[in-house]
Amino acid sequence: MRILITNDDGIEAAGLDVLEKIATDLTDDVWVVAPETDNSGASHSLTLAEPLRMRELGKRRYAVKGTPTDCVIMGVRYLLKDQPPDLVLSGVNRGQNLADDVNYSGTVAGAIEGSLLGIPSIAMSQAISNYDHGVPPWDTPMVHGAGLVRKLLDAGWPTGSVINVNFPDCSPNQVKGVAVTVQGFRDTALLDIDDRMDTRGKAYYWIGIAKRGPNPPKGSDLWAVRSNLISVTPLCLDFTDHGALSDLASVLEEKDK
Repeated sequence: MRILITNDDGIEAAGLDVLEKIATDLTDDVWVVAPETDNSGASHSLTLAEPLRMRELGKRRYAVKGTPTDCVIMGVRYLLKDQPPDLVLSGVNRGQNLADDVNYSGTVAGAIEGSLLGIPSIAMSQAISNYDHGVPPWDTPMVHGAGLVRKLLDAGWPTGSVINVNFPDCSPNQVKGVAVTVQGFRDTALLDIDDRMDTRGKAYYWIGIAKRGPNPPKGSDLWAVRSNLISVTPLCLDFTDHGALSDLASVLEEKDK
């Protein structure tokens, strides 16, 4: 099996080393193509207005001056064009990618791009309660990651879907199991702007999300991680709201005369 791995935290991120360990537990044919710098929140952005630069850092290890999406495209369509990967793994992100996060996450986007290119793809993230100063329990994905990937590959999932995995913020022996979950949603009131003043008297701003409430719905990704469960969420790449199709068509489409 040939595995392509990427992330959005950058080529020097500790979580990428963890993901490489997970991948090498599965095969010795592992290729790393990751952004030069941190691309957290880059979502599924694609570099079109300037050329991509890529550096070879070692055997099967490359850094791209671009987004996670760029990295996956460079890996699949350029570096490995003669023998494409069998699996794309993206992560392990420092911090969870739950609920609304999937819309912004470069980690999830890396897996989405792999899926769009016809390759089974999994995004992996490690939850951390104190994002600014805490150290993620990297042992948790290292212990549980490879076995979970094997089970997912054995089970399979439909083309056009991507798997979003989030590990809880606890030690490996405190993990209570795996839960297949739905994507949760946060209260939009939690989104906040922190306005500050620099030393020259000019305003600047940070976008932030306030701490979540204590009771996310059971069965959601937020609930699973809070319950010390590994959350596995299949995400559909078809954004169409099929339930609304007929209602809109009845109102907007002209009737045959």
